[in-house]
Amino acid sequence: MKVAVLSPVAWRTPPRHYGPWEQVASNIAEGLVKLGVDVSLFATGDSITAGRLQSVCATGYEEDRSQDAKVLECLHISNLMERAGEFDIIHNNFDFLPLTYSGLISTPVITTIHGFSSPKIVPVYKKYNNRGHYVSISNSDRSPELDYIATVYNGLNTAQFEFNDKPEDYLLYFGRIHHDKGTVEAIEIAKKSNRKLLIAGLVQDANYFKEKVEPHLNDNITYLGNAEPAQRNDLLRNAYALLHPINFNEPFGMSVAESMLCGTPVIAFNRGSMPELIQDKKTGFLVNNINEAVEAIDKVKNINRKACRQWSESQFSREKMVADYLALYEKILG
Repeated sequence: MKVAVLSPVAWRTPPRHYGPWEQVASNIAEGLVKLGVDVSLFATGDSITAGRLQSVCATGYEEDRSQDAKVLECLHISNLMERAGEFDIIHNNFDFLPLTYSGLISTPVITTIHGFSSPKIVPVYKKYNNRGHYVSISNSDRSPELDYIATVYNGLNTAQFEFNDKPEDYLLYFGRIHHDKGTVEAIEIAKKSNRKLLIAGLVQDANYFKEKVEPHLNDNITYLGNAEPAQRNDLLRNAYALLHPINFNEPFGMSVAESMLCGTPVIAFNRGSMPELIQDKKTGFLVNNINEAVEAIDKVKNINRKACRQWSESQFSREKMVADYLALYEKILG
């Protein structure tokens, strides 16, 4: 079987820091290669893969801002689609734009929908409902207007996340610095519980950071910048708990699965996919507001960190994800 995995070209695949779609595309490609599948990864030229790398640009447009994002995306997607006949199946991890080529090629396209940036993109998915093969990354993140062949949870390379049964006493916020992700709420929870908070992640909203986050930074509330994989592992495994007080219906939440892999429980607002990721009172706590989150911090000591690791490994491993996708490829190809 010859598989083309289409990754975005905003960041390197796998990403150096931020890039969840690139990370999932990488995990799919490398997991397939390990199983002996012939894989071509369409990504940036600096990407790393054990498969064949196909690229139209040296680096991603977020890492080299002299490039025009739309132009790069068009060149990137067309590079694959004009060679579609070389592959048995195309695995699209790059949103709705590649679907506009799918009526012009005979190679089947399976699309992992990594979330809806806006309801305005749904008509493109609807147009190719009968032709496309759509996969959701959680049961919560499905449009009633679309047909899905499966839900496949994002899978992680579990070897990259070390288990730790003896954490330090700090709380961790790990994710984009943005209202959606609840950075300010995490600060409020830490203050009310008199706990140290470490914040790591990409500043996606500079005004939000400057006005709402920066004024609160001190010895107890520290912003560390964007964490690299090695630093991410240390931050997650040594944390007392991960705070995930989201203000939107998050489709998945990679840091939640990563945290539990390290044995670190998660306190999350009960929205979106969180009830699918977290076993309430077993691997963390699903709460509805800041005060409930503060109360949950006192109960974290009752969580078995080993249970967190076992749960996350059983549900969110690269091996499980790749096996699920391989079964879907075979089903589509008949």
